[in-house]
Amino acid sequence: MISFTIPGLSDKKASDVADLLQKQLSTYNDLHLTLKHVHWNVVGPNFIGVHEMIDPQVELVRGYADEVAERIATLGKSPKGTPGAIIKDRTWDDYSVERDTVQAHLAALDLVYNGVIEDTRKSIEKLEDLDLVSQDLLIAHAGELEKFQWFVRAHLESAGGQLTHEGQSTEKGAADKARRKSA
Repeated sequence: MISFTIPGLSDKKASDVADLLQKQLSTYNDLHLTLKHVHWNVVGPNFIGVHEMIDPQVELVRGYADEVAERIATLGKSPKGTPGAIIKDRTWDDYSVERDTVQAHLAALDLVYNGVIEDTRKSIEKLEDLDLVSQDLLIAHAGELEKFQWFVRAHLESAGGQLTHEGQSTEKGAADKARRKSA
């Protein structure tokens, strides 16, 4: 229930935008926890480079979560940042790779970024007719998320432009294929 919202935005539109942003908040909270999990569980050659590459991504995604939560509050709703909210809003499976090689984690993480970026772009499209300020916020986030995915893919790409885990649709499958190719 909204008791106030931004001037010039109807209560209905504000509620719709806040609901859409709540799903984005849960996505970002899940992503920064997943990135931290990778940071803690990556092993093997190039460990330190990947370990250190992940932390700035964690911090930026945490910042995105904060920006989205503050936008929800500005719209007049209460942002939910609890584990239960993540689970309620989740349309994806929990990250499935535990302690594993750099290649395995990065291949799985590439698929995570695929999902997050695809969902973010869908939200951007939906916001076109609802709230351009919220849309602009997500557009900025999408650009950085796409850059992060490029960083990840640079470790997985052959000189010919093929990804080590090409054709895989699950994190485990991507991790297994990347691990085999790097062995």
